[in-house]
Amino acid sequence: MSNKTISLLSILTLLFFSSVAFASSGSEGEQGEGGPVDTQEEINAYIKHHLQDAHDFTLFTLGESGKHIGFPLPVILWDDGLHVFMSSKFDHGTTVAESKGNYYKIYHGKIYKTNAAGELNMDDHDHPTNARPLDLSITKNVVGMLFASALLFFGFVGLAKNYKNRSIPKGVGRVLEPLVIYVRDEIARPNIGDKTDRYMPFLLTAFFYIWILNLLGLTPLGFNVTGNIAVTVCLALFTFFIVQFSGNKDYWKHIFWMPGVPIPMKILLMPIELLGVFTKPFALLIRLFANITAGHFVVMSLIALTITMKATFGPVAATGMSFALALFITVIEILVAFLQAYIFTMLSALFIGMAVEEHEHH
Repeated sequence: MSNKTISLLSILTLLFFSSVAFASSGSEGEQGEGGPVDTQEEINAYIKHHLQDAHDFTLFTLGESGKHIGFPLPVILWDDGLHVFMSSKFDHGTTVAESKGNYYKIYHGKIYKTNAAGELNMDDHDHPTNARPLDLSITKNVVGMLFASALLFFGFVGLAKNYKNRSIPKGVGRVLEPLVIYVRDEIARPNIGDKTDRYMPFLLTAFFYIWILNLLGLTPLGFNVTGNIAVTVCLALFTFFIVQFSGNKDYWKHIFWMPGVPIPMKILLMPIELLGVFTKPFALLIRLFANITAGHFVVMSLIALTITMKATFGPVAATGMSFALALFITVIEILVAFLQAYIFTMLSALFIGMAVEEHEHH
């Protein structure tokens, strides 16, 4: 089979399983009732749930029985001591978990301390007021990050061994080598210049880490790591601290006391330039978070057309229309997965280059 045929079949398979999972899954972690998603309210709840992190993997639900097929993840809580148990104790939010005499209930993806009956005290906005333990659990997003880290580690260790032995890269190394050269010659070097090698470890890690996480988000496993604002904030903070600690005297001088500018303008521009120090990483984290989240939302919404348009156009026509549109967007999302990794890495290299650039003043 040709590479194009294999790629097309892979996309179709992913889309098929995503459609099956959407059509048969209940809003796990919300009500725990299972059953098919067939109303607008249930569709909206499912999409929101899909975009959130979770304490277990739910692949799909069996028919009207509401039996969830998936596997639990470890729950690690600190509440007057360490509490460790599997998320299966929550039974997808329908039961109360007991640990060392304490009782916990999961509600909208968050764990609250309750009594044995699992009662939650709600405020005027229907938000629980129960105490929340410190949650250090291995959630679905954490599993995705660990999996992406493992792929990066084994892939680049193999590539490094080939370079060490001065041999031609083999296997995965043949795919990684041109991408490494691309990041170095087309992204890092034009923006950073002679000091490129010093920052290549970070730029390569950021590019491949974000790219792999974006691709994992297109699988039926439901990863949405780069659609989590906490993850994009952490990635942007790495860029922020590297830029600030790498900045030379010219970088800071152009922020606090611009050369060649009248003194009144220096005083006026200084707070604006200082604000720019923080808006740059903010733009990085918002761009990545918003694009990935929007992409997932659009794909899920198009798949939901199978349900919402079934009564108007019939099940066959609605399914065909939904499948075609979702396939089109999914193919675009594969491009966006690479594009967002490229943009984050390119802007990071640009900001670093601005910080380390040597200025010649005449």
